Amino acid sequence: MTPTYKVYIDDNFHYMDESERIFHGLYTTCESAISECEQIVDDCLKNSYKKDMTAIQLYESFIGFGDDPFILSDDKTCDFDSSAYAKMQSVKIVQENS
Repeated sequence: MTPTYKVYIDDNFHYMDESERIFHGLYTTCESAISECEQIVDDCLKNSYKKDMTAIQLYESFIGFGDDPFILSDDKTCDFDSSAYAKMQSVKIVQENS
């Protein structure tokens, strides 16, 4: 049986409020689920970026208000850390826009 990977999105503004959780999609591979999670975070960061923001400000905006995707699966080796990814991408986005 092929494992399935379900991507959900929590709202950091409503931290720990499962009623704000949305189902985003179903994926057949861990790699495709992670790629989708990365795209969700990238889109969120790009939409939050304002001219002259620092990477720290962009990251803090994500932590306070961003979309927080995660993966649910029977495959315990498949994991996505949106916070760590957002921190790394915040630096990249600010550098690209400087």
